[in-house]
Amino acid sequence: MGCCGSAERPKREWKPLEDRSCTDLPWFLLFTLFLVGMGGICGFTIMTGGAARLVFGYDSYGNTCGQRNDPIEGVRLSGLDHTDRKFVFFLDPCNIDIIQRKIKSMALCVSQCPTEELATYFDLKRFAMINGSELCSYELPGHKYPQLPERFEKCPKLPVPESKALPVFNRCTPVDISCYAKFAEAVITFVSDNSMLNRLIAGVAASKEIIVGLCLLALVLSMILMVIIRYISAVLVWILTALVVLGSLGGTSVLWWLYIDYRMTMNETMTKDLIETEEPNDGMKTTKDHAQGLLIYAVSATVFTGILLLLMLFMRKRVALTIALFHVAGKVFIHLPLLVLLPFCTFLALSLFWVYWIMVLLFLGTTGNPEENEDTGLVEFRLTGSLQYMTWYHAVGLIWISEFILACQQMTVAGAVVTYYFTRDKTKLPVTPILSSVLRLARYHLGTVAKGSFIITLVKIPRLILIYIHNQLKGKENACARCMLKTCICCLWCLEKCLNYLNQNAYAATAINSTNFCTSARDAFMILVENALRVATINTVGDFVLFLGKILIVTCTAFAGVLALNYQRDYTEWILPLIIVCLFAFLVAHCFLSIFEIVVDVLFLCFAIDTKYNNGTPGREFYMDKALMEFVENSRRSMAMEERGRSKRARPKEDVELTEVKAMAPGTSSA
Repeated sequence: MGCCGSAERPKREWKPLEDRSCTDLPWFLLFTLFLVGMGGICGFTIMTGGAARLVFGYDSYGNTCGQRNDPIEGVRLSGLDHTDRKFVFFLDPCNIDIIQRKIKSMALCVSQCPTEELATYFDLKRFAMINGSELCSYELPGHKYPQLPERFEKCPKLPVPESKALPVFNRCTPVDISCYAKFAEAVITFVSDNSMLNRLIAGVAASKEIIVGLCLLALVLSMILMVIIRYISAVLVWILTALVVLGSLGGTSVLWWLYIDYRMTMNETMTKDLIETEEPNDGMKTTKDHAQGLLIYAVSATVFTGILLLLMLFMRKRVALTIALFHVAGKVFIHLPLLVLLPFCTFLALSLFWVYWIMVLLFLGTTGNPEENEDTGLVEFRLTGSLQYMTWYHAVGLIWISEFILACQQMTVAGAVVTYYFTRDKTKLPVTPILSSVLRLARYHLGTVAKGSFIITLVKIPRLILIYIHNQLKGKENACARCMLKTCICCLWCLEKCLNYLNQNAYAATAINSTNFCTSARDAFMILVENALRVATINTVGDFVLFLGKILIVTCTAFAGVLALNYQRDYTEWILPLIIVCLFAFLVAHCFLSIFEIVVDVLFLCFAIDTKYNNGTPGREFYMDKALMEFVENSRRSMAMEERGRSKRARPKEDVELTEVKAMAPGTSSA
């Protein structure tokens, strides 16, 4: 389980193994136990009645509606039989506590929600007599409502609005939402008075079919881009290079021009001032400070531009590798078309888990020991003692399992790409490499994925805690504390990104050699360090190219949206629909191109391994694609030319030395 093993490392074959073994089995067992704990929390909430109280509702005395209840010690009117009372009715449904997110009103279990507005206590009495549904507290008889002095405290606030039960949760909800005008007054006033907002909302409602169509267009464009990006990657890379060079040179030139212009103006102004005053003043000192600041900016920009140009000069050959990897990645999607379905599967898995997590969280909100609130006198269920840790356990589960699902996606992509790369004859690929990768993951490598995702969880939890503390202390802490918090949050974010990248390469190494997480991470790290400049090039140029791809999809979708919405002359306001479509297009493009990015990273690791352990000679043939082979051949030719050039420059010096020796030899013999 440790990462710092001292045992001698066996020789790596660095090709997909036929005979595999389970990796990180202790972590698989630990993750299984954690899942059992998550399921245990859900079971606990169901067994203790928390789920039933959430679904069926409960009154202010701790009784669950629609069933027979046991009495609660110290709570009056508890332990009632509510078999016939299946609906929760709030005496004052508009009394909402926004901060605590609950209704601060007495709740009762009733057999029927009021089907009409009840304006007087006689109406309450009539409703109770006819329908058998008593809307006042249980100890008050229905036929005496108008005469009882307790009616002002233990009966609903008049008038009682017409209510309708929610479909699943059996809560009586007022039909007229103006009941909540107290809390929505500002919003309602804004909506009613703001004609522009009304027009925007009307535009969204009227153009919903076009919005759906444009979202589907963004989906199709993302799929197409992943296939054709290999043809346009070279153009995008050189556009990026040109923009960076021209931008840096232009910015530096502008700064020097501003400095020279300011300096000339300053000299003229200072000459006039000296003639008039015959001594320097404070204005002259300020002017010199401004000129010195411009000089510092110009020099800094010059140094930055020089370093940037040198880096681009040294990395120009490695940019060709990025283009070649993009070309091969496009081929991968042609041979493995099911890769485009992975974002859908991941999103579906995450959605199902998040729905389950939220449902159990709501169950926890109605689970625990009944306690009577001293302020309101109402019964509330709270987790006390060691049961409070269940909420924290559930919160950790949200992060770990979410990261586990994302890591499964990375491992699946890595396994499929590794199979593609190390298969020389592409016609002999498995029928479904994606499915084969999923089966290998499920059978052998779930422990590795669990360990990698847990490491990310250990970094993410402190960062989220610091973000929460920073938000809670906003406006209260001093500048130093605020700076330290932001620094810690930033450092943890950077560490999380680095670990994510290392984890992704560790999964690829596991897919190749079937080694455990720590061994795979160490091997992958060594490969990446040996190719540090190539990694930097791919992660900068490649990421920017993919970003341009996202912008291309959003731009095309927005252009199609403008044409479609402008064609429909009835839509006077289509800005909001267009914004919705653009946001969805960017989200879809990000999901799909993140898969493409993983493919490129795994291909690079395979390429680095291939070039390290193979040289193209018989018995050590390369596995790489023709595009990568051309890159290797071009690199070898350029290196051979450089060596010949160095040897030619060195040969004349040797000839001169030999001539001098020959010239000295006769003189020496004559002497």
